[in-house]
Amino acid sequence: MESGGAKQSSQMLENVCFFIRKCIVLLLSAAPVPSHIAFIMDGNRRYAKKLSLEEGHGHRAGHSALMSMLKYCYEFGVKYVTIYAFSIDNFKRSPEEVGSLMHLMQEKIEELIKEDTTVNRYGIRVYFKGNLDLLSDSVRSAAERAMVATARNSKATLSICVAYTSTDEIVHAVEQSCEEKWYRINGKSLNSSQNYKHLNGSDKVDSLIAITDVDRNMYMADVPDPDIIIRASGETRLSNFLLWQSAKSLLYSPDSLWPEIGFRHLVWAILNFQRNARYLKDAKEKET
Repeated sequence: MESGGAKQSSQMLENVCFFIRKCIVLLLSAAPVPSHIAFIMDGNRRYAKKLSLEEGHGHRAGHSALMSMLKYCYEFGVKYVTIYAFSIDNFKRSPEEVGSLMHLMQEKIEELIKEDTTVNRYGIRVYFKGNLDLLSDSVRSAAERAMVATARNSKATLSICVAYTSTDEIVHAVEQSCEEKWYRINGKSLNSSQNYKHLNGSDKVDSLIAITDVDRNMYMADVPDPDIIIRASGETRLSNFLLWQSAKSLLYSPDSLWPEIGFRHLVWAILNFQRNARYLKDAKEKET
């Protein structure tokens, strides 16, 4: 148990760190700050192996790193944070590992619902994005309850990509766009068997699937494209994450494993964003 003196010293050190962090935040906030940062939380298993921890402890450490990162992003005024929590490809792992990860995920989702949590303390609204039908009933139910419980939070948004891959998202968006067009075309026709070749010129154009149609039906349609994508562990692959949305995103790949990610990594990413802010702004304006 910590002695009174040790506890006092620990509190003093924490206050000093908080003061330094606030000074850095104020300094960097004088320049443009990204509105959306996405994270690929890579390296949890390697972290556990590196420290000879039991299975699952790396992911628990990764969750702690995420809560700290949410706090830092909030302090910087980042409005949107997206995390790659569980890929559809991860279901290919052993049933024991998938079961363990699903159990941990449900446990951490249930924690989000509690009143005194990071997301509620900072007014963060939580969304779960992906093919949620692939989740077990218990995990999906927990996710739905968490979204309802945080629905009134409005200061920031956390999107948790689970049972997600970008290719699945794109296919889903195209399918939804086709359904919308199908009902629109048949709504104009007295004959439900009417098809493309029977339409007149203006209706033919209207029946085509446009980029805006696909974009509107993306899982991530209700948040802006990410300004920065941070992938831990030094990997430079996107691993089927936000492929549609990342054309103008800066990529940052620190060597640290995800549980080792800290404030200094976020500072470096924001500095890099600010250095390229003019170029990124011009690129986005040309696109529009």
